[in-house]
Amino acid sequence: MTWDVDGGDSAMCARLRRFIFGKTVGVNNRTHRCPGFVELDGVRYLGQSVVFVTPERLEPLLRFLRERLVDHVVMRGSLGPVSPG
Repeated sequence: MTWDVDGGDSAMCARLRRFIFGKTVGVNNRTHRCPGFVELDGVRYLGQSVVFVTPERLEPLLRFLRERLVDHVVMRGSLGPVSPG
């Protein structure tokens, strides 16, 4: 899946960034991490606006993008096994 957001729409960019990557907030001298979509099992971030998503994980991402009228493209693809570094 890939998407495209107008860089001039900073509010939309921020919403999408929070959904995809999550956020960290500080409350009462404590840090709380809200995980993002890319941290779910079945999701792999590849780079600039590109993720691999298992079919089971695709619908929430599509719903988020469609509700916000974000242009996106879905293509079928596959990933091989992850090799140790």
